[in-house]
Amino acid sequence: MKTPTRYHGLSIALHWLMLILIAAVFACMELKGNFPKGSGIREGLKLWHFGLGISILMLVCVRLLTRMLTTSPADPNNMAPQWQKLAATGMHLALYAWMIAMPLLGWLILSAEGKHVALLGYPLPWLMQPSETWTERFEQAHEWGALAGYWMIGLHAVAGVAHHYLWRDGTLLRMLPRRSNAPPV
Repeated sequence: MKTPTRYHGLSIALHWLMLILIAAVFACMELKGNFPKGSGIREGLKLWHFGLGISILMLVCVRLLTRMLTTSPADPNNMAPQWQKLAATGMHLALYAWMIAMPLLGWLILSAEGKHVALLGYPLPWLMQPSETWTERFEQAHEWGALAGYWMIGLHAVAGVAHHYLWRDGTLLRMLPRRSNAPPV
């Protein structure tokens, strides 16, 4: 069986959908601060943040399943040193762990606050009993995780651009959506 030169179409679609959802999660929290506490818009942004976060948790499970069930493309022949492959693997593992941990931390925060979490109007179970102590710990971890996410996503994007424009090794092309008029690679 021939090794593909690109990721599976579902993997590509999920990759870019996750980027959009993660950007929306960050945007909701960044914009929230522009509105007074208790206002409808602020509460709405918080609800969107929670709902999108839980959606990311569900989709990362689909991504992992897709990754296990499909064949990944081989590294380009001209991909530079072994350290780049190790860095790429480490970054991907860190991003997957982050996409699982952050929504779980958010869910734990709401559970520890005694608030209910819903997805598309359906209530989700509490992950723990209410606790002020744990609320503060989870909130701090969630904030640090958000900061780490900015850095990881930024480094991931810079690496993709560097592979495309500096090293010209085809790494980025393996994850770009195919244009409808482009021949299969």
